[in-house]
Amino acid sequence: MKIKGREPGIKKKNMINTDTRVSPSFSLKNRLGRVIWHIAYVFFFQFSPKPFFSWRSFLLRLFGAKVGRGAHIYPKVKIWAPWNLVLGDQCGIANGVMLYSQGEINIGNKTVISQGAHICAGTHDYTRKGFPLICMPINIGNEAWVAADAFIHPGVTIGDGCVIGARAVVVKDMPPWMVCAGHPCRPIKKRIVFF
Repeated sequence: MKIKGREPGIKKKNMINTDTRVSPSFSLKNRLGRVIWHIAYVFFFQFSPKPFFSWRSFLLRLFGAKVGRGAHIYPKVKIWAPWNLVLGDQCGIANGVMLYSQGEINIGNKTVISQGAHICAGTHDYTRKGFPLICMPINIGNEAWVAADAFIHPGVTIGDGCVIGARAVVVKDMPPWMVCAGHPCRPIKKRIVFF
C-alpha cells in the first residue's frame, strides 16, 4: 500500500473555527460520524479477540480508513476518527496507543507504534482569542518505530526507519534512519540495520 507523503518542512495547517468557546470545532456530520464510530468501537472493536486483526481492519475500512495488507491493529487502540487514518502494510499498532486523528495520520509500511504512544494531529492556537482548533497531518515513514509512551505533535514527519525513543516528545520533523530521543526529541545516532 502506498502511503501519502508530503515534502519535509511543508506544514499544512487547517484552522477549524475561530472560537471554540461558542461553537463546535467540527461539523454535525463529523460529530455524528464519531458517535456512530464510538458505538461500533465499544461493541465490535475493543472487545474483539487479540488475533482478530482482519476483523478490526475491516471495521476501520468500513469507517473510511485506508488499511494496508497484514496490518496488526490491537483491540485497545483508541481512535478518534478512522476516516483520517492511512495505515500501511504490516504496520503494528499496540494496545494503549492513542491515534488522535483530528487531522490525517499516515503510518508507513512495517512501522511499529508501541504501547501508550500518543499520535496527536490536532491542537489549539493559544495566541488567538477563542483558542481555534488547528489540525495538521502527521506522517510516519516506513519501517519506523515509535516506542512506548512517546508523544508526536501535530504536523510532524518522522522519516523512514527512524526510531523514536520511549517517552520522547516529538515537536519537529525527525530524519530517516536515525535513533531519536528526549524531551524535546532530537537525533542521537544513526540507526544501523543488520540483514
